[in-house]
Amino acid sequence: MSGARERLTDALYGLGWSTVKKLPEPAAVRLGRTVADLAWRQRGNGVLRLEANYARVVPDAGPERLAALSRAGMRSYLRYWMESFRLPAWSADRVRGGFAPQDVHHLTDGLAAGNGVILALPHLANWDLAGAWVTTALETPFTTVAERLKPETLYDRFVAYREGLGMEVLPHSGGAAFGTLARRLRAGGLVCLVADRDLSSSGVAVDFFGETARMPAGPALLAQQTGALLLPVTLWYDDSPVMRGRVHPPVEVPASGTRTEKTSVMTQALADAFASGIADHPEDWHMLQRLWLADLEPRRAPADGEGAGADGTAPTGPRRPVPNGTDGGAGTGTDGGAAGAAPTGTDGAVPAAGEPS
Repeated sequence: MSGARERLTDALYGLGWSTVKKLPEPAAVRLGRTVADLAWRQRGNGVLRLEANYARVVPDAGPERLAALSRAGMRSYLRYWMESFRLPAWSADRVRGGFAPQDVHHLTDGLAAGNGVILALPHLANWDLAGAWVTTALETPFTTVAERLKPETLYDRFVAYREGLGMEVLPHSGGAAFGTLARRLRAGGLVCLVADRDLSSSGVAVDFFGETARMPAGPALLAQQTGALLLPVTLWYDDSPVMRGRVHPPVEVPASGTRTEKTSVMTQALADAFASGIADHPEDWHMLQRLWLADLEPRRAPADGEGAGADGTAPTGPRRPVPNGTDGGAGTGTDGGAAGAAPTGTDGAVPAAGEPS
C-alpha cells in the first residue's frame, strides 16, 4: 500500500469514528443500510465471494435466495461497522442492554472455577459488542490478539479502540503472544479469539459444511497446555437493536491421543459449533474472503477463450488485515491477511471504507 493510500485509509476510518458516533442511532442505522445496499448493487468481489460462501452454507439456495442472503449479509456487515464506530460513545447501560446471550453460565461457572476460560468465535455479527458486554455487564476484562495493520496509525486506532472497551490487546507476534495468553489463563483469566479462518500451514484441517477448511490450532492448544475451559460462542442479529448470542457447552480435551490428534478433534468440535450458528443465521456471517481449500487450489489450464489469472491459479484477492483482528492463531500462524475477527477492509465491497492491505 502506498503512503498516500495508507494516509487515506487511516483518515477514512478516523472520519467514521469521529462522525458516525455522533449521529443519532436511527440515522446511523439508515446510513449503514444505504452504504450496504449501494455496495450490494455494485456486485464487487466481496459481495460475490459472500454469495459463494453462502452457497456452501445453504446448498439448496437458488440464485434469488443467494442474492437476498448477500444483501442481508451486507446489511449485517454494515450494522457491525455502524455499531463499532458508535460503541465508544455508548453508555454502560446501552452496552449492557445491547447484547442478550444465552447460557452464560458456561462462562461464569468456568471463571468461578479459577482455571481460565477461552472463548472462540466465528465472524458472526459484532464481536466487539460482545466483548464490550463482557467487560461491562460481567465486569470481566479479557485478553485478545490483534494482527498488525498498515498504516501503523490505523493499527494504533484499533488497539486504542479495543483497549477503551476494556480489552487487553496483544500484537500477533508468534510464540510471545501465545505465552502471554497462556499466563493469563493460568492466572484464571479470560481469553477471546476469533477462530474460523486460518490459511497458514499450521492451520488445522476441518470438515466445514461438507468441505475441507483450515481453522487455527491456538484455542485447542491453549486449552491443552493450561487446563482452561474452551467455549465456542455464536452471535446473531434479529430485527431488534439487541444482538443475540449463545455460549455453547465446553469442548473437552480428549482423554487419549497425541497433541496433534487432540488438537484436530477439538478444532473440529469448534468448527461444528460454529457451523450450527452460521447455518441458523447465515446472513450474519461476515466472511467476504475465501475460506475453503477448494477455492484456493490451482485451477485447471483454461481452454481457449476462458479467463484465468496470470499464474493459472484461482485469484485469492488482496491480502487484507483485520481491524478487530483476533486471528485465533495465538502464535500458530495465520495467512497474514483477512484471518481475523469481523471484517475490515472491504474487498471492493464497501467503496467508502477503502481497503487497508
